[in-house]
Amino acid sequence: MQLILASTSPYRKSLLEKFRIPFSCHAPHTDESQLEGETADMLVSRLARAKAESVANMLTEPGLVIGSDQVASLDGEIIGKPLNHNVAVEQLRRASGRLVRFYTGLCLFNSESKTCQLQIETFDVQFRQLSAEQIEAYLQKEQPYQCAGSFMSEGLGICLFERLSGRDPNSLVGLPLIALTEMLQQAGIDPLCIGD
Repeated sequence: MQLILASTSPYRKSLLEKFRIPFSCHAPHTDESQLEGETADMLVSRLARAKAESVANMLTEPGLVIGSDQVASLDGEIIGKPLNHNVAVEQLRRASGRLVRFYTGLCLFNSESKTCQLQIETFDVQFRQLSAEQIEAYLQKEQPYQCAGSFMSEGLGICLFERLSGRDPNSLVGLPLIALTEMLQQAGIDPLCIGD
């Protein structure tokens, strides 16, 4: 059964390539707007499934579709992708010296049986006290405007943190590989025994 990543994110693609399993990438058609009263965990759960189902509905042959979505939360308020410099400055200014929790929803959808496995991974990031100069220098160097929380932990963004805490650091990049391994094994695919 074909494996499809319901994402065009180069970061998620790069993570999935670690498994050395053939897969394709397809862009989901999903409205990612937050619904009224929706919490961070509810949002990422709904969107991960919606992305996977969106791509599954486009398939002409059976497949396992991976959907993932991520948001950050500070004091219970959802922090999304900044999309521009000014919002990124404000996000990092607010996060300075504080704990930000990341929620990543993961869905593995079987297009043949219409069943899904769904899980939410959390990951905590304790930010250093950041000066305005440090924030500006970081944003100029890395421009993480498409990343929830305004940083890329796989790059220079690691310098923004005092401490990271969670089950899977890949969650911060947007695709929890430990949880995905478990889901794939449950679906009959063991990354250790196939590929290459």
